[in-house]
Amino acid sequence: MIYDFHAHTFHSDGVLSPIELIHRAYIGSYAAIAIADHIGVGSLARVIREVSDDCALARSYWDILAIPSVELTHLPPEAISELAQKAKELGAWLVVVHGETPKEPVAKGTNLAAVRSPYVDILAHPGAITLEEAELAAQNGVFIELSARRGHSITNPHIALVCQKAKARLLVNSDAHGEDDLLTPDSVKAVLQQAGIGDQNYNQILDHNPLFLMEKVKKYSLRSG
Repeated sequence: MIYDFHAHTFHSDGVLSPIELIHRAYIGSYAAIAIADHIGVGSLARVIREVSDDCALARSYWDILAIPSVELTHLPPEAISELAQKAKELGAWLVVVHGETPKEPVAKGTNLAAVRSPYVDILAHPGAITLEEAELAAQNGVFIELSARRGHSITNPHIALVCQKAKARLLVNSDAHGEDDLLTPDSVKAVLQQAGIGDQNYNQILDHNPLFLMEKVKKYSLRSG
């Protein structure tokens, strides 16, 4: 089973609608997919509402957990926790923060703000994450992403090393922008191998950690009916 907690649609820079991407994931034997479009304060309510509707429709007809989520992107670090809280109040089941990837000029302090926030669930492609940040993520239950996306994935070996030392929980996410980016068993294995993850840790990252995260999601799913 494949769990993927970071994918984009035409609500940001993806190419498919949410229901299309969810259906492609369902056909590809996904157990769960989070629609986490890039978002700022102006589009927060609208995008969460529209994605939530599509996710609810998908869950009603297909055996896949479609999760309405957001990716807070290129925000002032000081605003991250407040907007993450607002996203949860508006109906986002998961909040992803766009981490300090070397591919983009993300504001310094974004990683730290994300792992300190009680409303953030996942720090995506965090680049040169520090041991202090990884330890805070472990303490506060923030999951750290190993990205399958080209460019963002170049720091995966560093992320894996630091997060395993800090005992922070790792996930493999696609950061998909279209159908061809969705995860497969082979692509997931390639991400783990490239990151230097040993075979003995595969089950922890691919099964145990996603199921642990989905426990966090339950309270939002119950609230949304």
